[in-house]
Amino acid sequence: MSAATDNRGMKSGIVIKDDWSGYSLDLFSYPEHYHDDIESVYIPHGVIMNRTERLAHYIMEDFRDDSIMVLCTLKGGYKFCADLVEFIKVLGRSSNKYVETRVEFIRLKSYRNDQSTEDLHIVGSRDLSFLRGKAIVDTGKTMKALLKHVETFEPKMVKVAGLLVKRVPNMAESLIDYVGFEIPNRFVVGYALDYNEYFRDLNHICVISKSGKMKYRI
Repeated sequence: MSAATDNRGMKSGIVIKDDWSGYSLDLFSYPEHYHDDIESVYIPHGVIMNRTERLAHYIMEDFRDDSIMVLCTLKGGYKFCADLVEFIKVLGRSSNKYVETRVEFIRLKSYRNDQSTEDLHIVGSRDLSFLRGKAIVDTGKTMKALLKHVETFEPKMVKVAGLLVKRVPNMAESLIDYVGFEIPNRFVVGYALDYNEYFRDLNHICVISKSGKMKYRI
């Protein structure tokens, strides 16, 4: 793993190389019923939390004088969003630079099994008119359609925080202002990321096994 920035100084996150297979399951605690369904622990929970705290520092530096409307994308983004907002609050209390933070939720659904489909469903927050004139931190993925939707409400500023960015052709990293980890194009689960609604209860981000895909396939 290594940290990286682009020419503009944007934090590009911790880069996980293509040959990284993850940590042995024997080194960590996890729900026993998933023993045969995951291959390895790809990113341990403690590392996720530490990186999320660092992203909160970046956000506090950029939003010192603004209130923030956090738009959390469900369901996969809810843990990242909750932890990120909590770190922002803790940093504000400890530094006497408290940033007013409100949270709204929207659901994006674009996966069937481990494949991304062409259909993107946006569910929730039918009336976002209260976002007008606000600064927004958006947590989640599948950003292009959502950003286009949000821009119709003319927010003061839009920033995107993403825990994971996958290295794929035409990757949308330029859309994300605060990146946790850049990872290979692998299907991972845990920390609220699911495979057909399973594995959200894993604290770590893990690699799903072939038997796990077959077991929970629809």
